[in-house]
Amino acid sequence: MRSMRRKRFWIFSLGTVLVSSLFIYATTGGKKPWRHDTPIHTIVIDAGHGGEDPGARGSYSTEKQVTLAVALKLGKLIEDNMPDVKVVYTRTTDRFDDVHRKAEIANDAHGDLFVSIHCNSTAKIRKVVNYRTVVRKKGKRKVTVREPVYAYFPSEAKGTETYIWATSKNNAKLESLKQHSSSVIVLDDDSTRANMDPTDPTTFIMLNTLRNAYFDQSLRLSGLIEDEFTKTGRLSRGARQRNEKGIWVLSGTAMPSVLVEVGFISNPEEEDFLNSQEGQMATATSIYKAIQRYKEELERFGAPTSNDLPTPTTRSKKHAPVKDKTMLASATPAKRTPAPQSSLRNKMETAAHSKQSDMASTRKPAKPGGAASRTTSRTSVAATVRGKQGKEVLASSRSGKKAPPAAASRDKLRERTHENIANAVAATGSYRIQVMTSPESYTPHAQVFAKLKATIVKETISSGRKKVYKYYCVNYKTFAQANTALRNAKKLGFKDAFIIDRNGSRLEARR
Repeated sequence: MRSMRRKRFWIFSLGTVLVSSLFIYATTGGKKPWRHDTPIHTIVIDAGHGGEDPGARGSYSTEKQVTLAVALKLGKLIEDNMPDVKVVYTRTTDRFDDVHRKAEIANDAHGDLFVSIHCNSTAKIRKVVNYRTVVRKKGKRKVTVREPVYAYFPSEAKGTETYIWATSKNNAKLESLKQHSSSVIVLDDDSTRANMDPTDPTTFIMLNTLRNAYFDQSLRLSGLIEDEFTKTGRLSRGARQRNEKGIWVLSGTAMPSVLVEVGFISNPEEEDFLNSQEGQMATATSIYKAIQRYKEELERFGAPTSNDLPTPTTRSKKHAPVKDKTMLASATPAKRTPAPQSSLRNKMETAAHSKQSDMASTRKPAKPGGAASRTTSRTSVAATVRGKQGKEVLASSRSGKKAPPAAASRDKLRERTHENIANAVAATGSYRIQVMTSPESYTPHAQVFAKLKATIVKETISSGRKKVYKYYCVNYKTFAQANTALRNAKKLGFKDAFIIDRNGSRLEARR
């Protein structure tokens, strides 16, 4: 009797387990519900500068050498320890590619993460080391004057920094998602591919959701990288937002992206560390561990599926285009989702090649107390955005007197002309020389610039009611031309002049 009861119990138990297993299999489509898709399939590693662009210079090495060595070591660590991840390099040799080409390489590879490696640099410090007595003429008589003797010393600035794109570059990131993602979308596992309708407001909302997710991911990874540097004893200068020139690859890549400044090559101590095999491996290992933690977090916490996103309208012959374009600008972005996997992008592949290029530009900017500001303050990221910074180009008026209306209109025309020059410089990516920074506002024909014989452009930096002006000599197509002009500028008394390359990085003169 007891044996019969035992048999019935085991038969009932096994039957229950079997039925439960079949039910789970049927509801999940044969997939294990506790497992997520691999969030990262491809990582793009960018070694900054290269070829004719050496980047920042130390006492005996250049930025392009250090970044390439660290990038190759980082890629080797990922390939050895993450067999399910493909590594793509923007360069593996001493080759020059501009930032647009690097972003194109990353987008063509359908990367899930973009890591750009650079070195920081600061100008040498001028100090008084002695005094000398010289004789000067003062009218018809000679007087004895005591003058200081200066010497230049390497800057003591040190530490690491990790940058993400600033919120002011959100529109540029959105355009990258439109241009470099595919023109189809997979709504779920059972759906078929359908052409996206670029005039559908839901498409705009979906792209904004994806961009916000990438911002959160980039923000998290930048914090992890600086945390790993701190564990090894390096000085961390923090994770920051950046909208300066030379950081175009962050907003031009259709994926989460960070730019890592691994140290100051202008500091002799850090230059020795970054040129040693131990220092390069320690730097690469810190970045690798941060990527590993980032990947594990995505796998652990999961990501929203396409069911969490609004369903876009697919284009068909019967579908009429939206006539009211203003509704595209007024569409409210969907709620930001926490730490999504890149499988979201693998399932979406959303970026419709929209002809409505003004969809992002006509959207109202976020208020200071908006979601982006709350996210930034919540994670204690130091924003380096100069919110109202703008370019002001020199007027051609020679006199400081107030011009009559006709002359004022001509001055405005000249300002626009010089502004076009500044925009052309940024567009062509040519070299330029920063000759002076001053609180004084000069015209392009001022006597102080007369001997330079170059096109002068002024940049105005506003901080409250105060203004500081930077003056540039522009339109040097090659580094050799810029280097020659820099030596000439220093001979004319512009001792603090330096070259800015096509990526916006500072370069020293080459002898």
